[in-house]
Amino acid sequence: MSARPRSVDTVIVGAGHAGLIVSGLLRQLGREHVLLDRRSTLGGGWQDRWDAFQLVSPNWTTSLDGFAYRGADPDGFMPRDEIVDHFRAYAATIDAPVELDTDVTHLELYADGASRFRLATSRGSLEARSVVVAGGPFQAPHRPPAATLIDPSISQVHVHHYRNPSALPPGGVLLVGSGQSGVQLAEELMAAGRSVTMAVGRCGRVPRTYRGKDVFWWLREMGTRGLAVGLGLPTPAQLPDPRARFACNPQLSGHGGGHDTNLRAMARDGLRLVGRLTGADGTRVSFAPDLPDSLRFADGFFEARFRPVCDAYVERMSLALPPDEPAQVAFDPPVVTELDLAAEGISTVLWTSGYRPSFEWVEAPVFDELGLPVTDAGQTTVPGLSFIGTPWMVDMGSANLVGVERDAKALVSRL
Repeated sequence: MSARPRSVDTVIVGAGHAGLIVSGLLRQLGREHVLLDRRSTLGGGWQDRWDAFQLVSPNWTTSLDGFAYRGADPDGFMPRDEIVDHFRAYAATIDAPVELDTDVTHLELYADGASRFRLATSRGSLEARSVVVAGGPFQAPHRPPAATLIDPSISQVHVHHYRNPSALPPGGVLLVGSGQSGVQLAEELMAAGRSVTMAVGRCGRVPRTYRGKDVFWWLREMGTRGLAVGLGLPTPAQLPDPRARFACNPQLSGHGGGHDTNLRAMARDGLRLVGRLTGADGTRVSFAPDLPDSLRFADGFFEARFRPVCDAYVERMSLALPPDEPAQVAFDPPVVTELDLAAEGISTVLWTSGYRPSFEWVEAPVFDELGLPVTDAGQTTVPGLSFIGTPWMVDMGSANLVGVERDAKALVSRL
């Protein structure tokens, strides 16, 4: 007769920063739990970022209740390894019960007395009364179908696997995607002397600071205090299409002390811009003639989506923040609709085309047609099954450092 699986009150799947924050809150309540993580080292998805990666949000956004940012530059932007060290130190401070090298391969409902769930892992089975899935926003690297039509002579790398310019074959680079990762990598590759072409999608642009405050200060204010004055962050119900939850993060950088990024200015300085990638045939790739529209969208994004809310917040909270006028750049790059990569000397396509959810291992009727969990502030319709850190779980801040602790507190209070 086989031994009964180990029983735990609460299992947290994923020991990235979201899972650790939930663990810290459960520890304060004296609630038995365990964190399971497939990795052999702590640090979550931050460990997958490229070598020169830095936070886009200021260092102060890593502060948590009882564990403030420990460095000397709260308004700076930590590099990758410091971010990893920060959350490892947090895990040690809360004495997080982490079990590494433990891949959860299946989760199913299991109504047996006090247990509701059975989890199959690479190290045996567990039973749990409740499960919190802390999968994070970066799960399955996504490439569009056109990637399969590009000739094998052209190297293809997703940003998930990119580490530094010298790891790419010699030659030019076609960057597909113009969100935060795209603009930062374009700067990095150009600084390394690479010729870079960027296929521009429909991504917004925000200023590093507005009215003297970093843009993430505004996000934190709207995500925590804004609702009280009718000015919260956008919610999933306000999106024009559910697929917008996969939209790129607004263009911005934490490199060089933090700065605005403007594709028009980058094009003026040598970055070749093309429209959205629409197809491929061998070494030839085609692009939509939508570059002017995409640049206009980026230019107007902050003005349309955030500036009116920020200004209203200043007025309603009676804040002494001086007026501001974000800079614009007047440069119109030419429209290109087709390139022969080989003829152009482009040896690599670097995909910054985002990620898709990968929750196939969860056997429960809690997902929408896009594979994202349907929740009420993290809780699903299955009692005891919750999610944390997924994009747009509560609002646009849910997968961001300024929103995870807020969401975790609300979630744990309802477990």
